Amino acid sequence: MDQLALLFAVLLGAVISVPVGDRLGLPAPVLMTCFGIVLAVLDFVPNIEIPPDLILPTLLPPLLYAAVRRTSWRQFAANKRPIFLLAVALVFVTTLCVAVVAHTIVPGLPLAAAVALGALVAPPDPVAATAVAGQLGLPRRLVSILEGEGLFNDVTAIVLYHVAIAAAVSGEFSAWRAGLDLVLSAVVAVIVGVVLGWGANKLLDLLQDATLQIGLTLLVPYASYVLAEELHGSGVLAVLTTALFLAEYAADADDVLTRLAGHTVWDVVDTLVTGVAFGLIGLELHNAIRTASGRWGELLGWAAVVVGVVVFVRLLWLLPATWLTKRLHARRDYDEDIPTSWRETVVMWWSGMRGVASVALALAIPLRTDSGAPFPDRDEIVFIAFGVIMATLVVQGLTLPWLVKRLRVRADTEHEKEFERELAVRAAKAAKRRLREIEAVEDLPEEVSEQMLRRAFEIGLRINPQIGDEERREAHENRVRRIKRLRRIQGEMLSAARHEVLAARSEPGADPEIVDRVLRHLDVRSLR
Repeated sequence: MDQLALLFAVLLGAVISVPVGDRLGLPAPVLMTCFGIVLAVLDFVPNIEIPPDLILPTLLPPLLYAAVRRTSWRQFAANKRPIFLLAVALVFVTTLCVAVVAHTIVPGLPLAAAVALGALVAPPDPVAATAVAGQLGLPRRLVSILEGEGLFNDVTAIVLYHVAIAAAVSGEFSAWRAGLDLVLSAVVAVIVGVVLGWGANKLLDLLQDATLQIGLTLLVPYASYVLAEELHGSGVLAVLTTALFLAEYAADADDVLTRLAGHTVWDVVDTLVTGVAFGLIGLELHNAIRTASGRWGELLGWAAVVVGVVVFVRLLWLLPATWLTKRLHARRDYDEDIPTSWRETVVMWWSGMRGVASVALALAIPLRTDSGAPFPDRDEIVFIAFGVIMATLVVQGLTLPWLVKRLRVRADTEHEKEFERELAVRAAKAAKRRLREIEAVEDLPEEVSEQMLRRAFEIGLRINPQIGDEERREAHENRVRRIKRLRRIQGEMLSAARHEVLAARSEPGADPEIVDRVLRHLDVRSLR
């Protein structure tokens, strides 16, 4: 098997892992990691050969962009306290604790190298957290916090990592300089993100074509990441800023085709890139096995200690942080997503899985320092990092569904239904208001006006049938059954038409382009 065949195998696994995970009740990223581990131990599977400095720029931008599309800036702003405590403060605390412990237990490990290890294992993976949380039916407040933590913690961890690596390579460290680098990195990233978001928004308005608009959104995350890194800013924060800007200002309520097609395209991208990323984690087991040759006991012992530090520091931090957030929350007038019980806090604790960013940072550790000497204890750092990644991602990922079920942590479906009902009412009222505006300037026949008024009400009923009284619901249900029957018959008629047109494609003298154009017209008609 060569590298290209391996890539196709991983992509196929990414597609298959989704339905398999749904059937088994397990997260697809965890299954892909296990699949990668299986491939890694097979003799005929080659070692993966991806330059470490390309892993983050290749995988993170689309994954972050896809995750941000599911949220909004206002959601982040409403949860700034819990996100800050997890995404910034907890990363600093975890980095410090891991650095102190690793510096103590690993003989000869310099403090700067120990800080680099702490920084690369500190951030929970945003993709793993959202993928796992989304499949388990967790309360929306927990999903919001996990998404926010996962999206912002990489920013802090990557900056800390670069500062520590620079100190280890050069042998010099300045706390003032490190703090300044952190601030400048964030400022540059936000500026780049806003400017690119504004520019992309203007381009989207100019393109006026769904295919070109979606193509632009595929390029924007990479452009944002690369430009920010070139200007010594945080590529991760730049992508987040750009994505949040576009989600806030680039939404056109009437651009139905672009929205539907874009949603489908980004779902495909998210599935494939996520699968490749977590398959890569399992495949990198090759490196860990090679490093541990003849030293299994010693290295496993160090890795186990660091895993314990990473896992229990998160728990010891979450308990007082949740209590503090609750106290502050009680004094506020606005809603904020916070854990409401010890059960939800435990689920948040066990959801702290490491993943793509940690792998990329571990592999990106330089081979040599500025003096030409080997980077101190690089192999040991990489092995410990992979131990933390495997333990948290595989063990916690596989047991989290059981833990959620055991603790009976579930989403508040009644609240969600009430919000859906509220949106249905607002949609119907907006349609009625627009009808009244049209009636004020156009002379509509009475029967047309009454028909449009019924349809305005049916807009809300189709979203949520519970907004109508029993008589209206029953009439709506009868109408829906009648429409479904008509659509079934129409669908069979359109199917016959499509088969006939498609058969013409193979006839002598038929122009495939014209056939495809007619077929596309029938396809669009079938969606109505």
